[in-house]
Amino acid sequence: MTYKLVLLRHGQSEWNKTNQFTGWVDVPLTEKGREEAKNGGKLMKEKGVLPDIVFTSLLRRAINTANIALDEADRLWIPVKRDWRLNERHYGALQGKNKTEIREEYGDEKFMLWRRSYGTPPPEIDPNDKYAQNHDPRYAGDPVPEAECLADVVARVQPYWDAEIIPELKTGKTVLIAAHGNSLRAIVKMLDGLTEEEIAKVNIPTAIPLVYELDENFKPIKKGGEYLDPEAAAAGAAAVAAQGQK
Repeated sequence: MTYKLVLLRHGQSEWNKTNQFTGWVDVPLTEKGREEAKNGGKLMKEKGVLPDIVFTSLLRRAINTANIALDEADRLWIPVKRDWRLNERHYGALQGKNKTEIREEYGDEKFMLWRRSYGTPPPEIDPNDKYAQNHDPRYAGDPVPEAECLADVVARVQPYWDAEIIPELKTGKTVLIAAHGNSLRAIVKMLDGLTEEEIAKVNIPTAIPLVYELDENFKPIKKGGEYLDPEAAAAGAAAVAAQGQK
């Protein structure tokens, strides 16, 4: 028995376009992002990768990407589960800041430490900052971080994976997770058993479906999975890696 998992990062958001740290700030897709999502749905339909259930974060860029892609694939009717545990990494005081300006102000080493290190979070955000989520009703009763590193994202994603996603896979459903660069990197790290150094080099391109075939232990049959458009995925990943470059 094998199981099928599809990972889909949201399409380009307004703050991707302007090179800002986004995190938990709920910004919309650009028109390009909507077209990317539509193309993701076309790829799923053309390749016969048809999800039976979708998991998303609570952020509109992931929700709308899922809706657009599923509509294009004629699967908009499938069940949906949403949870903050699939949100993007909380970038703390960097949320809303321009990546290039942060790199110029603090230098390459600190910039990359905050952006890519596994265990070092950025500076914490003031709970009353306009880009904080402490008073957002969608998180009422849930802990709202003031900054996260990727290890923190893994720590919140892992129990959700075990409790909510694996049971759906066990029924034989093709599961789609429409989420974010870092919440999907957390899943990739868990699936592929990557080291902290290895995951630092993984970049998830926008809106290109990444398909994993999993064995009976929910481990990848092929490490790294397969993108439905490998050439576009490679170019997209390189663009993600270059964000914040001078």
